[in-house]
Amino acid sequence: MTTQITTAPNRQEIKSLFEKQRVHQFVVARTTARGRIQKLQKLKSAILERRQAIRDAVYADFKKPAAEADLTEIYAITTEIKHTARHLKKWMSRHSVGTPLPFLGSSSWVQYEPKGVCLIIAPWNFPLQLAIGPLVSAIAAGNTAIVKPSEHTPHTSAVVREIVEAVFEPEEVAVVEGAVETASELLKLPFNHIFFTGAPAIGKIVMRAAAEHLASVTLELGGKSPTIVDETADLKAAVRRIAWGKFLNSGQICIAPDYLFVHESRKDEFVRLMAAQLKALYGEDAAQSGAYNRMVNGKHFERVAGYLKDAEERGAVVEIGGRQDPETDFIEPTLVSSVPDDADLMQEEIFGPVLPIRTFRDLSEPLQVINEKEKPLALYIYSKNERNIKRIIQETRAGGTCINNNDVHFMQPNLPFGGSNNSGIGKSHGWYGFEAFSNARAIYRQHLPGALEVLMPPYTDFKQRLIDLTLKWF
Repeated sequence: MTTQITTAPNRQEIKSLFEKQRVHQFVVARTTARGRIQKLQKLKSAILERRQAIRDAVYADFKKPAAEADLTEIYAITTEIKHTARHLKKWMSRHSVGTPLPFLGSSSWVQYEPKGVCLIIAPWNFPLQLAIGPLVSAIAAGNTAIVKPSEHTPHTSAVVREIVEAVFEPEEVAVVEGAVETASELLKLPFNHIFFTGAPAIGKIVMRAAAEHLASVTLELGGKSPTIVDETADLKAAVRRIAWGKFLNSGQICIAPDYLFVHESRKDEFVRLMAAQLKALYGEDAAQSGAYNRMVNGKHFERVAGYLKDAEERGAVVEIGGRQDPETDFIEPTLVSSVPDDADLMQEEIFGPVLPIRTFRDLSEPLQVINEKEKPLALYIYSKNERNIKRIIQETRAGGTCINNNDVHFMQPNLPFGGSNNSGIGKSHGWYGFEAFSNARAIYRQHLPGALEVLMPPYTDFKQRLIDLTLKWF
């Protein structure tokens, strides 16, 4: 394989790479479904061949356990590839549409074509999955792509680069490493589509840059994803699933439960069960557990520790956990109650292993709090009451929702994944990812003289009567 550009490339190197992909895009666009599937299979093989290297890299970056790396980094991608390969031929085929009576003598269809040269900017929390996952859709749609992994996970970024270089020439897919300056240089270029995963504040910067070139965007952002546990919920199941979904990856998940409402009649039992569940997951001391992550770096440790300190100073009560070790960026799985509305824990996306819990008597109470905030990326409901479930869904807005579970909708390949407004723009995964990286091209073909030709000028009384009939009946 041709050697790609060096780490932290300069402006000219980035521009040169972009130009190569811009020229080559039409070659890639002509590839068949079979050809694209072969590329995806090679990509899957390159990932599986480096399974241990991936494990080692994410552990070096933030102590991610091997099993977690297998499930959340590798399996998430390989299943996406399998699903895409299974359906790609159908997705690429022409999608015929109906022919209304005034258009008799014609046929119409939608043909999905590549958008062109794409930029994928990946975050650090799932550094392999969220770099390669969108790339699967970009390849399936027939695009060229530049992938910018996170500088906060350098070991994994190096593996991402190695995987891509093993499968693709740089004029088709390339990895560009670097920090903020590199991302800024990339955003100056006239990409056809930009796929960004990260914080809403940075998403706004990406969108402004895209607007300069009228590039389309997919923004997978975040926000405060609420969870409601009502009085009818299966509490044991709820606690088990919430504990896993919240404290996986030390809470550094954009769809993790961010704050929780539990009915006041179940609060004490919820706390008791959660304490027992955390011991079952991570033992008496999570710091000694081989199944528990660390914060990715000192900056993010200090951020989450600061949120917790702010809440305690405002009267919040630590129900479970709270221990910290700045030398290892460790924060214990933590439950906090009595958190005031103006505390950072209730205002900012936590993105760490701290879960504020609040009680409610009437369902209108959590609904009001949720609707006063930006639309979340996810909303979770634990209930056996169908009326409550229906009401919550009808009276809230969210990118996605799980009923009696959390986080797992991300892995369902037939569902769209993405947010709404502040939590994201556009959808990904499966068909929705293919669609995001494609242009739906409308194609109309005339076979016989069309009925509408009768209505062309000059406009006689007879034609006016036909127009009147058309307005009335068609």
